[in-house]
Amino acid sequence: MLTLYQAEWCPYSSAVRQRLTELGIDFVAKQVAPRQEEREGEHEIPLLVTDDAERLEGTDAIFAYLATLDREESEREHRAQYGAHREGRARAKTAQARAEQAPLAGARPGAPAPRSAP
Repeated sequence: MLTLYQAEWCPYSSAVRQRLTELGIDFVAKQVAPRQEEREGEHEIPLLVTDDAERLEGTDAIFAYLATLDREESEREHRAQYGAHREGRARAKTAQARAEQAPLAGARPGAPAPRSAP
């Protein structure tokens, strides 16, 4: 089983999750600390660990590895569905649902999330 160290807010992690789904490959997603200096063992995300314990850091290495695997027949259909949901992604439906249904503790419903200091 492949293990993907990633973060939901990371667009590169999202691209890898989507590609794994397109290929029909099962994987375990492990969340990492938001700040790189707080991560133990995992540095760059996304990080994919293969069945052979090979560590592939970053999208270039991960996509090169995935290109060597057999492709699933549903790949084109998954890509078509991605296109079909473009409008919802453009309207940031994921962020909207999170803000409305799972706000940060102490946040007012519908209020933007507080920004952290750099």
